[in-house]
Amino acid sequence: MKQADNYVDSIHNESYETPYLSKKITNESMIYDRGRLKESLNGNWSFGIDQYDTCLRARWFEEKYQDDEGLYNPMDFSFDEWEKIRVPSSWNTQKEKYLLYEGSAVYTRTFLYIAKGEERVFLKFGAVQYDAKVFLNKEYLGCHKGGSTPFYIEVTGLLQEHNRILVVANNTRKRENVPCENTDWFNYGGIYRDVELIRLPGTFVKDFSIGLIPGSGFSKIRVEVEVEGSGRDGSATLEIPELGLREALQIKDGKGSVTLDARPELWSPESPKLYEVTLTYGADEIREKIGLREIQVEGQDILLNGRRIFLKGISAHEESVKNGKAVTDAEIIENFKLAKEMNCNYMRLAHYPHTERAAQIADEMGILLWEEIPVYWAIAFENAETYRDAENQLTELIRRDRNRASVIVWSVGNENADTEARLKFMSSLARKAKELDPTRLVSAACMLDHVNHVINDRLADDLDVIGANQYYGWYQTDFDNLVKLFENSKPEKPVIITEFGADAKAGHRGTVDEKGTEDCQLDIYRKQVEVLGRISYVKGTSPWILYDFRCPRRLHPVTQNYYNTKGLLNEDKTYKKPAFYVMQQFYRDRE
Repeated sequence: MKQADNYVDSIHNESYETPYLSKKITNESMIYDRGRLKESLNGNWSFGIDQYDTCLRARWFEEKYQDDEGLYNPMDFSFDEWEKIRVPSSWNTQKEKYLLYEGSAVYTRTFLYIAKGEERVFLKFGAVQYDAKVFLNKEYLGCHKGGSTPFYIEVTGLLQEHNRILVVANNTRKRENVPCENTDWFNYGGIYRDVELIRLPGTFVKDFSIGLIPGSGFSKIRVEVEVEGSGRDGSATLEIPELGLREALQIKDGKGSVTLDARPELWSPESPKLYEVTLTYGADEIREKIGLREIQVEGQDILLNGRRIFLKGISAHEESVKNGKAVTDAEIIENFKLAKEMNCNYMRLAHYPHTERAAQIADEMGILLWEEIPVYWAIAFENAETYRDAENQLTELIRRDRNRASVIVWSVGNENADTEARLKFMSSLARKAKELDPTRLVSAACMLDHVNHVINDRLADDLDVIGANQYYGWYQTDFDNLVKLFENSKPEKPVIITEFGADAKAGHRGTVDEKGTEDCQLDIYRKQVEVLGRISYVKGTSPWILYDFRCPRRLHPVTQNYYNTKGLLNEDKTYKKPAFYVMQQFYRDRE
């Protein structure tokens, strides 16, 4: 169809986003960056809310200040005169007027680059919510989807001495996204994890995994290496000095592996032993701290290092009152310390991948982790693109954290109705998780059959551990039906009660029958642990949730006020509700 003579692409083209979406940044561009030198591009970036996506429509990134005849164009932007925003941060916490904003925002800054010999250079974004379209020196680099996993872009040959990077971040909730438009947590936006520049030699280690071989009697370590560059044939060297290991790995066509005999001290929550590991290939070197342990299922038991373990846990969102999703190391450490004070050995990181720092710190402090992707509620299970998004997020998570001893469970979703489309979608994800990492357990937080009061989910056939969310005494108001549920269920696998609990506004008191009081929450917790403690196939619990968190769907003015108040602590973690001490005692008694 012939375009009208007065057609203006920047205002009439409603397919403006299509070419941007077609250039995807996925797990295929990931590099192994742990233990490498990095240059931070954090700090104060220029920032502009772009509700109508004019940057993309009118191609601001091209910076065409003059037309073809040399005359100056009128501009709707002035990058370096915009307000400044801190990166990393959630824009919602930076100014009150941005608290509930959803849509596009433009970030930009300049930086200096001086080449240091022959090198390959990569940009790393720890996470951008939800999709990020990245530009460098007026050139479009690609779009990454998924608001909680890292992505990498090679910029070798694109850098100049003076550079402008520009990112369009968009947190719009969409039906086809993972998660979709309806969730039960706050929709933060922005570049909320680190932005870094990574310089590598021409041939470098692209991927690296190390861990005990399951079933080897804790005496064999498997190492796999992938290199990229012109020197794809050669020899890598792995060293673990404390174990007296120095081993060569032959690299052929970019890949190599080796099995090592060793008797390492096993990592556990009680003794989180980490070994210094060095891997070199040519001019490239990786230094890591690695824990070695084995996790497996035997019948209805979960075994850590060959011994039965009960997962004494708590669920947690990635959030703080001050920083939103851009949590600090100090806040992560605070959460783990609170969990340990409750006598926990385990934490469920819900409902999306938390920062990679969480697993690194958990390795050091001795906390087992359940890590999850946001296949949450009623996502578009029939949509092939939605599945590709979910699988990519799962792959990025596993490749990021598979060397972390603390991580024992990959979860492929939470609270999804048991339909044919959902079964196909999530069972495919479960198989993908096993393909990528056969050394860990795969689970999902499943909804239960509250009509017949039974644990019954067809997805369980593809899981190592059945995660079960139940709110008897709260949403399922008749608590006695919890006893019926366990009597009716005959699972052949271990069950983790991944959620239970009740809302309680901190300091709000009343009778045990008054919803939203600490007394009602306390009564429900007492009843829950009394029942859970005698069910033989329940091998762990992670009640909902460590502390209260923001949630726009929670509008009760007395007991919620836009917070989910099921926390065992209040939102700033300055006050422990009475139910905290019920879990503390329950876990102490299981030691």
